[in-house]
Amino acid sequence: MLALEAFDMTHRLLFIWLSCFASFASAADDFSEWGSLHINQIQSPVSIVVLLTALSFLPFLVISLTTFTRNIVVLSLTRQALGLQQTPPNIVLIVLSMFLTLFTMAPTLEKAYDAGIRPFLANKVGLDGAALQGWVPIRDFMIRQTHEEDLRLVYELAKDPLPQEPDGLSPIKLIPAFMLSELKLAFQIGFMIFLPFLIIDLVVASILMSLGMIMVPPITISLPLKIMLFLLIDGWGLIAQTLMRNLG
Repeated sequence: MLALEAFDMTHRLLFIWLSCFASFASAADDFSEWGSLHINQIQSPVSIVVLLTALSFLPFLVISLTTFTRNIVVLSLTRQALGLQQTPPNIVLIVLSMFLTLFTMAPTLEKAYDAGIRPFLANKVGLDGAALQGWVPIRDFMIRQTHEEDLRLVYELAKDPLPQEPDGLSPIKLIPAFMLSELKLAFQIGFMIFLPFLIIDLVVASILMSLGMIMVPPITISLPLKIMLFLLIDGWGLIAQTLMRNLG
């Protein structure tokens, strides 16, 4: 359910994503140039259909090529660790994940913009050349975040030899390896978040049992304690810092 809402919300935030991308790339003039150029270029019905079809795949690209998966998984695990079912709501977690993703991906997106989109807007390269040049910064980012064992696993499943150079890596194999690494890292962070709250649950359950208060649900006592602890340590801020800085 959360994945479906993430897909829908990502699609709705497409315009916000593009606008923020333009500001992060410091390209307000180029963004207006983008509009003036492409309004004149996209005139045929076939071009419009192709453009709309390409835009419909953008949510999949955001999930598979950025840190969005890591962010949404960690935030979801944090909510479960607190013992909260629907607070914060899914829409809040998704929007927060989107903007954390935007902040962390801003340098990479700026490099991709300068390498591919800017020359394309200036009519210096064609669409194929712009796509290849814009893919390089994103590819380099994904390689840095991908564990070698995950990349080797994907190539072993495909029964292909692992290339020694980054240029030889296939996007079809790099993307699933990157997502596996993101999921692994997200669950590692989630495990560290779960530990202190699990200890609180165990302590509260032991105290209630020793007092003979078997009929009192432990969550009734532990939930306020966990929320208080989370607020005292500025939990949301620490999690945001962890997600944005864990990009070694």
